[in-house]
Amino acid sequence: MRSPLTVAVAQCASRPGDVAENLARHRHFIAGAKAAGADMLVFPELSLVGHTGAEALLDVAMPSRDPRLVALSREAGEMTLVVGFVEEGPSAQFYNTSAVYRGGALVHLHRKINLPSYGRLVETKYYAAGRFVDVHRMGGEGAGANGGDWIMGRLICADLYNPALAHLSVLHGATMLVAPVSSAREAVGDAFDNPGSWATTVRFYAMMYGAPVVMANRVGNEGELSFWGGSRILDPHGRILAEAGEEEALIHATLDYDEVRAARASLPTVRDSNLALVHRETTRLIETLGVPSVVRDEG
Repeated sequence: MRSPLTVAVAQCASRPGDVAENLARHRHFIAGAKAAGADMLVFPELSLVGHTGAEALLDVAMPSRDPRLVALSREAGEMTLVVGFVEEGPSAQFYNTSAVYRGGALVHLHRKINLPSYGRLVETKYYAAGRFVDVHRMGGEGAGANGGDWIMGRLICADLYNPALAHLSVLHGATMLVAPVSSAREAVGDAFDNPGSWATTVRFYAMMYGAPVVMANRVGNEGELSFWGGSRILDPHGRILAEAGEEEALIHATLDYDEVRAARASLPTVRDSNLALVHRETTRLIETLGVPSVVRDEG
C-alpha cells in the first residue's frame, strides 16, 4: 500500500454567530479525531459561524491567520484541519472560506466561487466570490516514502454544482476531493431533493475522476432551514466507506492511494481530458460573448 490517509469528518451543528461556542465544539471533535488516529479532520462549510452567521458579518469575520484559528490548529498537533469561516480578506472583502491548517499554520485556503442566490440562499448579499481553483499538496499527511501522493482539491458546497470547477480541480492534479457543505432540505425548493442530489453528485465525481470524496455537512436547525447531515467518505470507485446519519457524529475511514491508481487506470478520464480543445472553445466563447477577464489578487 502506498500513502494511506486516514480522514475524519466532523458532522456538527453550529450556533449562528457564536464563534466562541463553535470553537469549543471544534475542540471536542479534534480530540475525537486525534483519538481515532486521523491524519485530517474536515468540518462543514462555515463551521465556525453557522450557515446564517454572516447576518452578523462584521462581528464574525476574521482574517485567515486569526490567533483563534492558529490556536485551534496547534491543539490538533500534526493533524490537518479543514475549517470553514467568514474570512475578511484584503480591502475589507468578505469571503465564504474553507482553509487548511497544520501545525499551527495556515497552509491553504479556498474562497467559495459559486455563490448561490436562489431558493432560500442569499450568499451574494454577504460574500465576494472567490476567483481561483487551486489544489493543496499534502506533503506531511500520509506522505509515506512517495513525498505526498495525496493532492487535495477543495470546493465548497455550490461550487460542486458547477462541474467545470470540479474538472479544473482534477486537472490541477487533485487526487482527492474535499467538499465542505451546508445543505438544508429546504434550501433550493420543495421539489428539489437535496439529500438525493448530493448522494448522486459526490458518487458521480468519485467514479468519474477516480478520486475519493470527503463530504462534510452540518446538522441542526437555523431559522426555517433544517440541515440533514449525511456526511460521507467515498473511495475512488464511488463506494461509501463511512456515512453519518442526521445527528452530530464523527466518522472516519482510511483511503488507499493504490485504489486511486487502479481506478484511474481503468477509467482514464483525467488522462483523456483534451485541454487544447477546452482552451480553444472557452477562448472562442469569451471572444464571442465578451466575457471580461479578471486580474489575480494575491491576498
